[in-house]
Amino acid sequence: MKAFALLTLAVASLCVLRPAGAVEAQVLDAGVHQLIVGTAPDWNSLHGHIQTFQRDGQGRWKAVGAPVPVLFGKNGLAWGRGLVGNEQPGLHKQERDGRAPAGIFEVGKIYTYDPALPQGSDYPFHQVTAADGWVDDPSLPNYNRFITIPDPEHPPAWFEKAKMRQGDFAYHWLVEIRHNSDPPVPGAGSAIFFHIRRGPDRPSSGCTTMAEPDLVRLIRWLRANDHPAYVLLPASEYAKRWQEWGLPDPAIVGAQPPQ
Repeated sequence: MKAFALLTLAVASLCVLRPAGAVEAQVLDAGVHQLIVGTAPDWNSLHGHIQTFQRDGQGRWKAVGAPVPVLFGKNGLAWGRGLVGNEQPGLHKQERDGRAPAGIFEVGKIYTYDPALPQGSDYPFHQVTAADGWVDDPSLPNYNRFITIPDPEHPPAWFEKAKMRQGDFAYHWLVEIRHNSDPPVPGAGSAIFFHIRRGPDRPSSGCTTMAEPDLVRLIRWLRANDHPAYVLLPASEYAKRWQEWGLPDPAIVGAQPPQ
């Protein structure tokens, strides 16, 4: 079984660079009514912005918040595996490459140290215990999955890296970005979240991080019935694809919403 997992990882590693070829003709599903738009200056940027949008009854995107500064992966971005963008030519996300996944992704559950979300929130969440973890080892069967071990007092050796309750302020709230989730491909990247940044110039290994008040506002805004999604692209890619993918007009991305 272990040999098979290692072989799968080796094959995945050969496919980091996808050849130029047929481009997906996918459009963001009409059921998505909340969208978080993330843009970076280029593929190697670690700084950028996110902005929240709501779809109105006519299917038009309206900005509902001002742009928020964020940090991406320490090495920038690479194409990820989500709702849209999986088969684009170019560099693709791999485990420990220090890049945030680009494309469009579902927003999953919130994980928190607290027994409740910030006041005003209404979204599925899980209070993290000492038994909870997220597997980032491609050789393990639950790679890129949330897991709960039966005996946290006597954990398996691999759990030390996987455990989620670290007492780390940056992981106080984790909002899952569902990259490489359905199903996970070994080695294609794991444990991608929105979370609190460690500093204005300290990027993550692939998550999207921000100041704590901005993350709290995002959590309060999310609603499961609106099927929120996250799009992350370099600005040049966004300008090329926004119409095809059903995204907000670039003219209103990065602008202050009307009062």
